[in-house]
Amino acid sequence: MASQHGAQVLVASNRGPVSYARGDDGSLTAKRGGGGLVSGLSAIGPDAGAVWVCAALGDGDREAVRRSEGGHLPADDTGGQRVRMLDIAPDVFAAAYNGIANSVLWFVHHLLYETPLEPVFDAGFREQWRAYEAYNAAFADALAAEAAEGAAVLVQDYHLTLVPGMLRERRPDLRIGHFSHTPWAPPDYYRLLPDDVAAEVLRGVLGADRAAFLTRRWADAFIACCRDVLGASAAGDGGSVTFEGHTTRIGVHGLGADADFLRKRSHEADVEERMAALREQIGGRGRRTIVRVDRTELSKNIVRGLLAYRLLLERRPEWRGEVVHVAFAYPSRQDLAVYRDYTERVQAVADEINAEFGREGWQPVALHVKDDFARSLAAYRLADVALVNPIRDGMNLVAKEVPVVSDEGCALVLSREAGAYEELGQDAITVNPYDVEDTARALHEALALPRDERAERTKRLAAAATALPPAQWFMAQLRALEG
Repeated sequence: MASQHGAQVLVASNRGPVSYARGDDGSLTAKRGGGGLVSGLSAIGPDAGAVWVCAALGDGDREAVRRSEGGHLPADDTGGQRVRMLDIAPDVFAAAYNGIANSVLWFVHHLLYETPLEPVFDAGFREQWRAYEAYNAAFADALAAEAAEGAAVLVQDYHLTLVPGMLRERRPDLRIGHFSHTPWAPPDYYRLLPDDVAAEVLRGVLGADRAAFLTRRWADAFIACCRDVLGASAAGDGGSVTFEGHTTRIGVHGLGADADFLRKRSHEADVEERMAALREQIGGRGRRTIVRVDRTELSKNIVRGLLAYRLLLERRPEWRGEVVHVAFAYPSRQDLAVYRDYTERVQAVADEINAEFGREGWQPVALHVKDDFARSLAAYRLADVALVNPIRDGMNLVAKEVPVVSDEGCALVLSREAGAYEELGQDAITVNPYDVEDTARALHEALALPRDERAERTKRLAAAATALPPAQWFMAQLRALEG
């Protein structure tokens, strides 16, 4: 049943626009987040009556939900946005989020499994899958309760693939969209999933009126999975999929960088301070920099990037003492053992390179593991070369952000498996992310690029990177759904 005072526009995502920390005295401190969805909701204006439905991620969030009695969070905490946070049982949330979303669906779409040993879909998996279903059902219930008649609902990402189908059963009057921020696996790999689970995920997304992706490549992979797994039919131009009498339109919206925000933020005082500290760490007059900024997420391919840099120093001794690899590897998903092991491996390889090649006055790798956005922006401005070499990535905004804020032009070494390749590949130096020798050659080419050519490439990269900034990206989806 439609809410009599419900929202006309709703967003659903695992992570919301605000998070809470609880102090020792029991007080709660709210921290507002940024990103494309926050910008997008702000762009539609207060008259739309938008509501954001998200999950409580920690003890502070859960306490905030209790204090709000399950209703909307205080407007002072959310920047005036209407936010409903769901206190899903911690064991259900953990099984859905870590067990399925991050350890199964993420691995499938990023092609990360070591297939001789994994995955193993056993009774433990089935228990986690039931939790994922329950977690999605909690979102569907909340959205159904919050939405006005005929409202537009934009459901986000792989955490919530079942929501569109569940919500359509509860509220067939709604206009429902689903957006995938990750790649989508090709059929052969997607079918690693148990047959019923593979079908349920696709049925869930196809419950939407419109399913959208960051690139045409990921959209086409989804359509191919619908054909192969479900026997669905697709329009010849890839514009829609029809299954069991319901047609889902397919869209593509490449998320761009927020140029105005980045350029302003990158010249604030704390960024200038970080630049001075980085220059001191880099040392050496005229010394060049290769910069990467990533979470220690398996798909980001940090270890092979370090191995390519080591090979560069081995094969091209002229760069010894002349270049520093500034690598920001911010810990991610450290509650999963495979991520902890990967983070340790990144540190170990960096230490090995410094031990092998370092000398007084020159440390080849400057590895930073403490998340610091101002320092990331400082590195963007200083970079001579940006290394973005993921195994597979939905988009990769770092590839788009660096050219926007670069002070003197930056050569981009870009994996052809990043979603950003579709828009930036022409002016980047592209690599096969598995080929360490190819990446080492690309790093040499990028470092040797003449300054004027580098500057011209950077201008073209920045123009392509900002073609669809976050607010426009969000509004384009909303208009397409309403249309």
